[in-house]
Amino acid sequence: MTTLTAEQIDTIDSAISILNGLYKKQDLLATSPERVKQFCQLQAANLEHEIFGMLLLDNQHWLIDSVILFRGTIDGASVYPREVVKEVLSVNAAACIFFHNHPSGLADPSDADRRITTRLIDALKLIDVRVLDHLIVTFNGAYSFAEHGLI
Repeated sequence: MTTLTAEQIDTIDSAISILNGLYKKQDLLATSPERVKQFCQLQAANLEHEIFGMLLLDNQHWLIDSVILFRGTIDGASVYPREVVKEVLSVNAAACIFFHNHPSGLADPSDADRRITTRLIDALKLIDVRVLDHLIVTFNGAYSFAEHGLI
């Protein structure tokens, strides 16, 4: 993996900020798996630390908001179902897609990734919110729990 200079990182951060600002509710329909993967990769794939975020969606699966809820270290991030539920309720989302990155570049889910996904799905079922997918993004691509039959 190439090490970036501080100036290059600032440039990338600025570009990501500009591109994120271009996405509005009507711009991302979560029924296009490739667009969703690209959007999530843009959010997190090149970070040197793990983050956990989610796309909050309305009944038609249009993007309401994209939020990064948790920041971790190079090999993990703590995720709290209570905070996920609070965020979903705060925007009255009907569905969501989770995403997190693996700075290592390996997109395969860990046992911890599978366990937290199950816990989050169970928590959100209680308030009738659908989890459409959980993506693991890297600079090499993305892994979809839904595409692999795990959701």
